[in-house]
Amino acid sequence: MNFDEFDKKMRIYEQSLDQVILPEMYLAARLDGRGFTRLTKEVCKFEAPFDVRFRDLMVNTAKALMDCGFRVIYAYTESDEISLLFAPEEDAFGRKTRKFNSTLAGEASAAFSLMLGQTAVFDCRVVPLPNIGKVQDYFRWRQEDANRNALNSCCYWMLRKEGKTARQATKELTGKGVSFKNELLFSRGINYDKLPAWQKRGVGIWKETYEKEGYDPIKKEAVKTIRNRIKVCYDLPIGQAYADMIRDFLT
Repeated sequence: MNFDEFDKKMRIYEQSLDQVILPEMYLAARLDGRGFTRLTKEVCKFEAPFDVRFRDLMVNTAKALMDCGFRVIYAYTESDEISLLFAPEEDAFGRKTRKFNSTLAGEASAAFSLMLGQTAVFDCRVVPLPNIGKVQDYFRWRQEDANRNALNSCCYWMLRKEGKTARQATKELTGKGVSFKNELLFSRGINYDKLPAWQKRGVGIWKETYEKEGYDPIKKEAVKTIRNRIKVCYDLPIGQAYADMIRDFLT
């Protein structure tokens, strides 16, 4: 058997689990830090429940993903996760899920590790979405998850700092609703509503155009050019206003 025949025969096995996202589907991806609880609390000892240094590491990792060869039009990060929205015409790697998952996870892990100076690992899952409404729902879902996690984390770490063990703090919050948790914080002088927006809503990143003044040495006159830059938003809208913002990226 010559090599070409052998290669063709073996590639059948390699590609047997390939899945391709259909061209008419919108495409998102979500990356999550693997073992980040230990990394952030035990190894690096970031401040709990929020640390600007960790937030900036996640934001900068999201920025790196927006410039790693894919047409990412919006990135969102909260806690140890990053969600990406791709341009509708994105067709990299023939839209094979294994290539998106492996490449994005590798890019995120490398970027974060280099910035932190410690080994960090992300996993990735591609999220096919059938229409703009579902894209809006996806990002509203992740923002709601950020708010829920933020409220719970504020309560948990407040109890821990008061001397409760991890088990005691978890037990006190298990089964409790939003009102209870807000009142618990308020009884300690913490108004959850007044916390920085990025802690409750996450951070949005996208590319915007801007006008830059320059100089044409040939014509010897000032000129204006249109350039792109990355915008980071720490005060995202919520609800329908956020859904409308997401829609605008796709229309």
